[in-house]
Amino acid sequence: MENIIIIGIIVILIIAGVCETLKHFKGEGGCCGGSAKKKRKKIKNVIAKKTFKVEGMTCEHCKNRVERAIDDFDGAAGRVSLAKKKVTVLLNREINDAELIAAIEKAGYEVIR
Repeated sequence: MENIIIIGIIVILIIAGVCETLKHFKGEGGCCGGSAKKKRKKIKNVIAKKTFKVEGMTCEHCKNRVERAIDDFDGAAGRVSLAKKKVTVLLNREINDAELIAAIEKAGYEVIR
C-alpha cells in the first residue's frame, strides 16, 4: 500500500513539473523562458514618447515580454532598457497611460509611479 502512495506522489510531481516546463518554454511562466529573439515593431510619424520605470525585468525574455505588451497596441512600440529598468513607448496616436501601465503589469512586471 505504501508503494502505491509513493508512486502516486511521484507521478503527481512529474506531471506538475512537465506542465510548468511547458509553460516556461512557451514564455508564459515566470522569468526566464521562451525565445530571446523578437522582431522590433516600427512606428511611423511618432507624435509622442512616454517613459515608464519597470521593476522585475532581468533578462532578454523579460525585455521582450514588456515590449510585446506595448506592441500589442495599435500605434505603439516599446523599447526597453534593461540597464535603466525603463521602457520607452513610441506613439503615433494618443494612448492613455493607464492602459499602457495595465498591459505592462498584466505581463507580470511592476510599473513604478
